[in-house]
Amino acid sequence: MFTGIVETIGTVSRLVEHDDSSSGGGGTSLTISNCADILTDAHLGDSISINGTCLTVTEFDKDSFKVGVSPETLRRTNLGSLKESSNVNLERAVSASTRMGGHFVQGHVDTIAEIVSTTQDGNAITFRLKPRDKAVLRYIVEKGYVTLDGASLTVTAVHDDEAWWEVMLIAYTQEKVVMGSKKKGEDVNVEVDMVGKYVEKSVAAYFEGSSGSGGAMLEKMVQRLVDERVEGSAK
Repeated sequence: MFTGIVETIGTVSRLVEHDDSSSGGGGTSLTISNCADILTDAHLGDSISINGTCLTVTEFDKDSFKVGVSPETLRRTNLGSLKESSNVNLERAVSASTRMGGHFVQGHVDTIAEIVSTTQDGNAITFRLKPRDKAVLRYIVEKGYVTLDGASLTVTAVHDDEAWWEVMLIAYTQEKVVMGSKKKGEDVNVEVDMVGKYVEKSVAAYFEGSSGSGGAMLEKMVQRLVDERVEGSAK
């Protein structure tokens, strides 16, 4: 579990494709350097979010750590486009003493979104994004949370019909996350707020239970509202 508050930006110092020893077969191993600040309490097997993707530490020293990235993760995230010298957002998994400055983030990327435009607004930048999987738009709401490359950000606008949403990065945030330097046409990892998923599933289970009673209950509720409206009109 993470908060979406990026702790530091690391650099890909080594990338080995088809590294069976670290990735579990056919994937890629990444060595991330320039991140001593988050390794002071590191252990083998720890989870670290890399651009919003939860990965397991397989080796580490004072300034760098190594992870394996499976073929499935490479397909579903933008980690497959990383190169040596690429910068990445990093965050350690939460602990009992972590302040929840962002929101609950799992590190499970839902889809990739393309930056379709950037607009300067004073010293801030508005990013407009279009997701590869448009189904995620039902979880994107204005003033709600969305995680982009592991950073918890606030949605400033949504257009469901045109399948885009916007976020704004203030000057400070531009310096603290990799998205601040990204341009039109580049991709970001997207994780929607998991609370929306739980609410959706709970409501669906309530109204569309396997026994069929949920649908009947919904029908009764609608009928009751109609009856009340008819009675009110008759008085």
